[in-house]
Amino acid sequence: MKPIRLMSGFLTVGFWTLASRILGFVREIMLLGLIGPGPLMDAFVAAFRLPNMFRRFFAEGAFNAAFVPMFSAKVEGGEDAARFGRDALNGLALATLLLTGLAMIFMPALVWATAGGFDAERFDLTVGFGRIVFPYIFFMSLSALFSGVLNATGRFAAAAAAPVLLNIFVIAAMGLAWATGGTIITWLIWVIPAAGVAQLALTWGAAAQAGFALKPGLPRWTPDMSLMVRTAVPAALATGVMQINLVVGQLVASQYDSAVSWLFAADRLYQLPLGVVGIAVGIVLLPDLSRRLKAEDMSGARDAYSRASEFAMALTIPSAVALVVIPLPLVSVLFGRGETGVDDVAAIAFAVAIYGLGLPAFVLQKVVQPQYFARGDTRRPFHFAVVAMVINAAIAVGLAPVVGWIAPALATTVAGWAMLGLLYWGLRGMGDTVEVDARYRRRLPRILAAALAMGAVMWIMAVLLKPALGTDFVRYGALLGLIALGVASYFGAAQMFGALKLTEIKGAVRRR
Repeated sequence: MKPIRLMSGFLTVGFWTLASRILGFVREIMLLGLIGPGPLMDAFVAAFRLPNMFRRFFAEGAFNAAFVPMFSAKVEGGEDAARFGRDALNGLALATLLLTGLAMIFMPALVWATAGGFDAERFDLTVGFGRIVFPYIFFMSLSALFSGVLNATGRFAAAAAAPVLLNIFVIAAMGLAWATGGTIITWLIWVIPAAGVAQLALTWGAAAQAGFALKPGLPRWTPDMSLMVRTAVPAALATGVMQINLVVGQLVASQYDSAVSWLFAADRLYQLPLGVVGIAVGIVLLPDLSRRLKAEDMSGARDAYSRASEFAMALTIPSAVALVVIPLPLVSVLFGRGETGVDDVAAIAFAVAIYGLGLPAFVLQKVVQPQYFARGDTRRPFHFAVVAMVINAAIAVGLAPVVGWIAPALATTVAGWAMLGLLYWGLRGMGDTVEVDARYRRRLPRILAAALAMGAVMWIMAVLLKPALGTDFVRYGALLGLIALGVASYFGAAQMFGALKLTEIKGAVRRR
């Protein structure tokens, strides 16, 4: 067996995801500055969430859980992986075409189901926007399949770089609209399906270069396809629980003016560490575990799981502390301009802090779920997801009359921890490969101590820098300095406490 280089994969996927998230910040800064919280942005967010929600189910959910382990096992076993890939491509293309057609017809019903609290103006805008952006799911689902092919063979760069194209296209479209005096929202919604075409072209070409030039054809129903579908159906819900929770939250938030926009902006901020760390670890760990289990390399599987958990927590815990300690400086500098006023900034910052409390749970879900999916077990995560969704809905709906629009953020965080607890509970009986090693157990409390020390430093400096953080132009440098000081204090404390060893990081980078 030729193992996948875990640290190299983490760094590759993490780098491109970081690039995508940074460009995503630029995108949201432009969106909030040029359009701002209100009916237009609420409608755009609700419309764009529809293809993204189904993308999580069909692509990142079902295919990461079902297609990638099966394809990885066929590659490892020397079976006809290309044939299986072609069958999956044709089946997915047919399913997403049918879904797109139905969504175009029943778009008003979809909008009502996901944003039923909108008034007539926002509702009609969302329906119109939704019919333009929904075909994005077809291109992105096929792109996800080719990304799965690349990830299963240890080639992570092109698949991880593809999401960057969406942000580049959107930023360019809004910039051109602003420069030429065009209608920004019109340019924005029409460029999204065009970006999907570009993402599909990139991953399809990269898969062909890797030796898997899959060509479209008529779908075939085979035993492998039957097994994949049976695995994918529960996995779609299990991995898409966060999206379902977001939709429930959107239903509640749609009853409050600008709340959909506030929660969207807050979501984008905490998605940065979640994407860079959690998604990167999940993408790399799943094919590696699948291949190691196929080769019966149990000690290697345990080590991979332990190192993935350690890597994830070493970066996630300090990120969560920062989101809780300095949300207002982050939001005011990044989003506080143009059409986004002081009240909007305060509301977004409040939501960021709430989401930050749940960030470790969201990331660890990405680490633990591959233990189930690599074994073809998607039913238990499905059952856990149902429980988490009930908890989320009960809190979001039940607390809304008491705490108002922030209830969905509280619900998402509590449901995230509940889902993680259930996933850990379900690992019982899987053997030693699902138990973290002594090194991780020793280092986790030290990582937490280093992160808390960093949080204290950042809180004190945020108070001292408050005048600078509120001054135009100067605030950018002040925030950059605050973040740099936080990073330096964390790694310094981590080195002092023995939570991290720089020699290990340097060695991992050299082995790339």
